[in-house]
Amino acid sequence: MNTASVNIEAQTNYMAKRPGFFARAENWLDERGKGAWIASMVLGFIFFWPVGLALLAYMIWSNRMFNKSCSSVTRHSARHARHAMKSSGNSAFDAYKMDTLRRLEEEQGNFESFLERLREAKDKAEFDQFMQDRANKTTDGPDTAQPA
Repeated sequence: MNTASVNIEAQTNYMAKRPGFFARAENWLDERGKGAWIASMVLGFIFFWPVGLALLAYMIWSNRMFNKSCSSVTRHSARHARHAMKSSGNSAFDAYKMDTLRRLEEEQGNFESFLERLREAKDKAEFDQFMQDRANKTTDGPDTAQPA
């Protein structure tokens, strides 16, 4: 291999790892939250209205407009998950970490199932109350059918 091909290969690898301008801008705005997206959209409308319109369309298309937060939360949690699975080099600590993560995931699953059962019980109680109120209305109400 000559040096030109090595340089081209290194540059290709660098460009493949480095995101483009729009991806970097999207990541930057995601890190700052929904307010940054809205501010950039307003500035886009002020300086050049098609840019603001394009940002508004993108925010609606990517569900950034209607979510409580931008997708940075999922990106950060994925980054932390990758970091959590990375080996520290100490096998005892890695075993402890894996055991703790497994236990926390199990507790999270138990808590989520508890919340689901709680929601179902609340829904059932509300539905039973509705049916009871409906039955009381029909028995307490005036008799609409008159004998002929």
